[in-house]
Amino acid sequence: MTTPAHNSPPADTEALLLQLRRKQGTWVDWAAACQSLQKMGLSPQAIFEGTGFEPIQQNQIVVAGQVYQSITGGAVSDAVLEHFTARGSDALYELRILAKEDRARAVQFIHDQGLDSEEVRDIAKALKEYAYRSEPPKGFTDHPGDAVAFSYWGLARQKSDLQARSRLIAQGLRFAHSGGARSAIEKLLTDFEVVKEKPAPRLPLFRLETDSDIPCVVQLLGEWPLSVDVFQAALPADPDPLFGIVRSSLAQQAWVPVPGWQVVITAQDPVALLLPFNALPGQQDSSSAEMVLVLVDRQQQAWDDNSYFVVAGDDGLLTMGWFDVEPSKGLLGRVIVIVRPKKVLDEDYTQELWQIDE
Repeated sequence: MTTPAHNSPPADTEALLLQLRRKQGTWVDWAAACQSLQKMGLSPQAIFEGTGFEPIQQNQIVVAGQVYQSITGGAVSDAVLEHFTARGSDALYELRILAKEDRARAVQFIHDQGLDSEEVRDIAKALKEYAYRSEPPKGFTDHPGDAVAFSYWGLARQKSDLQARSRLIAQGLRFAHSGGARSAIEKLLTDFEVVKEKPAPRLPLFRLETDSDIPCVVQLLGEWPLSVDVFQAALPADPDPLFGIVRSSLAQQAWVPVPGWQVVITAQDPVALLLPFNALPGQQDSSSAEMVLVLVDRQQQAWDDNSYFVVAGDDGLLTMGWFDVEPSKGLLGRVIVIVRPKKVLDEDYTQELWQIDE
């Protein structure tokens, strides 16, 4: 009897890798296999090397699988569920931004309309923005078709070019569910007034430029006289190179030094968040994943259309955005400044004291 090697993977791991390598089952099975392997400690790169599923593909089907699970249990008809079990992971992935209670209606709507994933991306965005309204606009209902039709109604009103305007009107009429929505859109056939789009405000984005912009955080041990034990027990700080963040090894706490800009000094309850640049509102198409520091004042919860705010997402996570109308959900804080790290062309250069002196 042979003994397995000490570092050999468990049998179920091998079985899951083999299932993915042979693409056995549906994409739902692949999503479950990828998620199980990740929970077992395999990195997306390791899964890719063992199966051929690229990390970006793993992420798509795992997220789509979570959306799929939220529409099971009778939330949609058997025919619709069967359809999306066989195909449509890319479409379900686009619905990740919707609340769980809205996904089932969106899936049914997408199936009834025969939409592809490219169309679903725009549909999901329209449904998400519509859900922020405290009540449907006049003439429209809460049906997904009316939500999408309202989006095209708004876009059509902004166009002065008759051909472009007509295409958007046609799209609105295609999706309109209620008579009121259809009537509102049909009025645009004779009403040629152009209503300019309300532009989103610029993100309050700044980049640290000079060393003086980056204050240094030094640990304060207490007031003199100080015991030797307290002095020696203090753990050394190891600031993060991007923003000088200092994390505590004794608790899940961290501090970050921020320049004393007026907007920071006047904030009543500022907190800081880290996120990639392409996760910011309106930057999803950017290829930059540079980490930025976002400061939010939790005391500023009064809506205005010249600012970005954070609100609670339906999955319990924060979401950030600009709202041209007051959202139905309470605001948790206003984004006051977004900081990009100082660009250092040669990081080792600053470590040489003689070079600094010169």
